[in-house]
Amino acid sequence: MNAATPTPNFTLIVAACCLAGIGAAKAESMPDTENGRYALSRVGDGAVIRLDTRTGTVSNCSNSNGGWACYAVPDERAAMDAEIGRLLAENEKLKAQLASRDGNTDGKSSEALPKSDKQADPKQADPKTAEGGRKLEIPLPSDQDMDRAMSFLERAWRRLIDIANRVQKDISGKI
Repeated sequence: MNAATPTPNFTLIVAACCLAGIGAAKAESMPDTENGRYALSRVGDGAVIRLDTRTGTVSNCSNSNGGWACYAVPDERAAMDAEIGRLLAENEKLKAQLASRDGNTDGKSSEALPKSDKQADPKQADPKTAEGGRKLEIPLPSDQDMDRAMSFLERAWRRLIDIANRVQKDISGKI
């Protein structure tokens, strides 16, 4: 063989070394993915967002002098799960209280509610009662109240336009 042409084995060895060097350089530039467990996404300033594909935990990773350091991002899902758990427990507690009070376990009554003349007309329905026994009533504004509000807004708008026109005239006169 000619000394100027490299042998095929030599070419394969050089290619393998180059690929190994690229892999090592890439491993140094990004944190370890541990055989696909983590999905990495580069963000600004050389930082990386790491998603744990098994648990769903998200971490913010940065490369410092001591190497890569990853810190868990605060997880709203854990707070939501805790709140759902608390509400489910409270719901069960309230169902138990209702069942002990009425003797009915499913929370439904087999009796029909009595109809009264007051509840037949929704406009005349009793206002809802708050926890403290206070009645909550939010009346709708009358036509007179709406007319007063609209006239106020119209006057305010006209004044704003007048002020803008005066400012524009003042500026155009000075220029």
